[in-house]
Amino acid sequence: MAFLKRLGFFLVGLSIGIVFLTFFFKKKTEETGTSFCYFPNCRVLKDLRSKPIAYSEDINELLASNKLDTLDIETFFRDGDIDFGKSNAKAVPCRTYVIEGAIKEKKAILEVKNCPSKVLVERITQF
Repeated sequence: MAFLKRLGFFLVGLSIGIVFLTFFFKKKTEETGTSFCYFPNCRVLKDLRSKPIAYSEDINELLASNKLDTLDIETFFRDGDIDFGKSNAKAVPCRTYVIEGAIKEKKAILEVKNCPSKVLVERITQF
């Protein structure tokens, strides 16, 4: 069989396979909400979102005075950037993470402890 004929069969099969995988993975991500999450920032934020959240006394005071909302904190867990240089990811039993984000268009830093059974939001600093 000539090289061009083999190349043609290969390209036809490859294109059919790509179309099949595109539809298969698109359907899978729409149904289950799966996403590509292999970078360290994404993995830590996903782990934080999967656990129940507890708040320190300082955060509870801010929540009670309506200066802060739980949706603002959830925004950090979804869109925040973890500063691994300031975080202590090797602490036992609770790892400490510093998450940078924004609250009402202002830059803020959230400090959380990631324990095995829960996430403790310790402190928030706004600029």
